[in-house]
Amino acid sequence: MLWRDYLYFSRGERSGLILLLAIIVISGTLLFLNKQSKPVVPNEEVAPIKEVINNLNEIDNKTQKADSVRTVSSPTSNNSVTRASAVTSRNARETVSERVNRLTARPQPTYTRVEKFEEGTIVELNTADTTTLKKVPGIGSAFANRIVNYRKILGGYHSVSQLSEVYGIDEERYITLQPWFSADASQIVRIEINKIAQDSLQRHPYINYSQARIIIQLRRQKGKLTGWENLQLLKEFTEEDISKLKPYISFD
Repeated sequence: MLWRDYLYFSRGERSGLILLLAIIVISGTLLFLNKQSKPVVPNEEVAPIKEVINNLNEIDNKTQKADSVRTVSSPTSNNSVTRASAVTSRNARETVSERVNRLTARPQPTYTRVEKFEEGTIVELNTADTTTLKKVPGIGSAFANRIVNYRKILGGYHSVSQLSEVYGIDEERYITLQPWFSADASQIVRIEINKIAQDSLQRHPYINYSQARIIIQLRRQKGKLTGWENLQLLKEFTEEDISKLKPYISFD
């Protein structure tokens, strides 16, 4: 018998083999499609879910243990039993989302209410600290800090009107705040113009870079500035500039 005899099939056998192969191919295709249609949960999503569930279970166990300890420590106290029962009942009624919200919610910050001054109170601008300033209606922490900081770089307030120069205090707010304040000009720390360095001089709000530089140059030429007549003839200084600077400059 030749090898060809083993591979020879009648017409009926060939038809059966073709049908069998078709059934195998169709079955394999259906299995493959069914496997692809199943939802796959990524490991990255499964892990956090398991972690949350484990954390909730752990917290619940700790809560139950704590309630048991409190109850056992004072068996004669009806209040302890009542509180433990209430906690257990509440936990039983909570949904997962409610429990997560309860366990993760942050407590709301509490703010101390500042008592405001009565109408007619007058606050001295050059001696008031931030605590005092915050008692003035319309002034909170931000404005109190700005008023004090501006006072430091000025050297002090010579007029209440300078409040309008504080950042954020517009005309409307200034009109509201002005009646609450006074300014004692004797509290001003003056600039010793014949001793101060240029970089320190130009930090003052009323003196710019070019003005500070010309003062230093003039001081080198003359040796010492003796009065406002030394600055009045300089193009860098206008009458308005000199008027604003007079409370802050010392020629000693």
